[in-house]
Amino acid sequence: MTRPIAALLVFLLLSACGGGGGGSAPPATPPPAAGPTPSEQLAADLAGLPLVDFYDTSYEALIYRSPETILWQALTGVYPLDNVGLDDMSEDYRRETFAMYGVVLDALRSYDKTSLSADERLTYEFYEWYLQDVVDRLEFFYYDFIATYNFFGVQNDTRVFFTDIHPLATRQDAEDYVTRLRAVLPKFRQVIAHLNSQNGAGIIEPQITIDAAIFGLNGIADALPANVVYYTNFRDKLDGIPGLTAADRQGLLDSALAATNNSVIRAYRELRQALQVLRANAPTTIGVGQYPRGNEYYSYILRHHTTTNLTAAEIHQMGLDELQRIHAEMRVLFDQRGYPQNEPLQQLYALVANDGGIIPAVDVKATYEAIIQAAEQDVVQAFDIFPSANVVVAEDDFGGFYIGPSFDGTRPGAFYAGTMNDQPWFQMPSLTYHEAVPGHHTQIAIAMEQDTLAFRRTVRFTGFVEGWALYAERLAYELGWYDNDTYGDLGRLQFEALRAARLVMDTGIHSMGWSFEQAVQFNQDNIGASRGSSEGASGRYSVVPGQATAYMVGMLRILAARERAIDQLDMLFDLKEFHRVVLTSGGIPLDLLDDVVDDYIADKLAMP
Repeated sequence: MTRPIAALLVFLLLSACGGGGGGSAPPATPPPAAGPTPSEQLAADLAGLPLVDFYDTSYEALIYRSPETILWQALTGVYPLDNVGLDDMSEDYRRETFAMYGVVLDALRSYDKTSLSADERLTYEFYEWYLQDVVDRLEFFYYDFIATYNFFGVQNDTRVFFTDIHPLATRQDAEDYVTRLRAVLPKFRQVIAHLNSQNGAGIIEPQITIDAAIFGLNGIADALPANVVYYTNFRDKLDGIPGLTAADRQGLLDSALAATNNSVIRAYRELRQALQVLRANAPTTIGVGQYPRGNEYYSYILRHHTTTNLTAAEIHQMGLDELQRIHAEMRVLFDQRGYPQNEPLQQLYALVANDGGIIPAVDVKATYEAIIQAAEQDVVQAFDIFPSANVVVAEDDFGGFYIGPSFDGTRPGAFYAGTMNDQPWFQMPSLTYHEAVPGHHTQIAIAMEQDTLAFRRTVRFTGFVEGWALYAERLAYELGWYDNDTYGDLGRLQFEALRAARLVMDTGIHSMGWSFEQAVQFNQDNIGASRGSSEGASGRYSVVPGQATAYMVGMLRILAARERAIDQLDMLFDLKEFHRVVLTSGGIPLDLLDDVVDDYIADKLAMP
């Protein structure tokens, strides 16, 4: 998966894309009544602009609402920041940002698109889809669990922003880092205010995942400042900054330590306290269907993540159908290995893990690197376009996610791999193909390197991004990369079963009233996962509704588009050409992918 910050990613401008709204100079209070609001000023600035200038001006105004996005994407060369701060999470600021999106959407629709070329029309509809999706989100302002556990909470996003994203190459970078450390507490207090308003709207995160979030906060809330990763990351990287004297270095360290103590640790403690208070009234059941208008929110969030109009019932049945297919394919390989019939998947995959071999923790990073190197050599079978940006394997306690390269090329793509423990081999190839080559890294880096408008390069939709990465796992099988590795192929099928089970579990939890225990049991029975892993999966799906459905829906739509091209083009079909067309279109909504492929088919058939 991509970091949802991470990802999907213009991590971007609003919670609609996985993060909080913000700006380069966020006002502490609304602007004076006598002056125009930012949305009013934007409407005036956009009036009468040619379409290309409209795109640039409007997107610049929107992206400046989130300084963290600008730093995540290393866009300061394009969008320089005048002030040093973090995203403004206050309700007034975020609602005004929504209003700005509405202004841009209305202005976009004033342009006539009938005379646009196919690519110009794609740009228009891409932007329109994105803007409309954010505007639709306003109706469900209080429905996201923004301080939850796992990858998706602000506490984890903020930590990764400082440890993995914030530049530390110059003295100014170091001073800015310290300034932003001091901004952590005000940001978290805005989050707490949102949680209290959310409570007033009748929405509190379920107890079971609040407990996990509280537990996750303890590591920083109860730590000594010198042991907190916000500080240790700064300390360890400071020696790499040229031109600092010993006195400079010590002064910066002292400032960072004080900011970690007075801002960061206090922020985590206050957020923990707020969650502890909310927990007393939190529901013991899971699923957004229990909240006011929860079913309407779930319909919205399914469209947001899958970028299709599939209903919860349709997605649920799709998952059941895919699991039936995948389990049958697993059984063929189990029979080849002589594994017993009628055994639970958990026991069968315990055999797979043992027989396939265990990679010691000390060798895990090198093993992932070797898989990437082999994939980069073999991928020429199916591609004639490759990213310029490199991908590296970054060590992480848990891993299993990807952060894309920076917009300016200064930071490579990074596949974060769990290197703390020994790893079973059978899962490693497919995970690498998904996160790196030919998955997330191939797709995201190529999209970012296209000579097109900034939003076409940086905005990404979950259905396509995660669908492509799962398609990459399937493609590796089709290209024969598992031909001599039955265990790796069984790992691929288990990952595919995981994505199919998500369709059933996510919709079961949020539209069919499933209990936490029911979801856990389904995960164990249909994937062969452990109890602990199944609890983690059920918790994730319960607090990030819809996101987990994007993988399988996306893969199936990409495969269907490819099959349509094969059927209609016959001998004219070229797999490399198909991949080039799809990848150079960017991380588009799946509904627009069909238009792209249909235009490609028509153009190909029209050639003499």
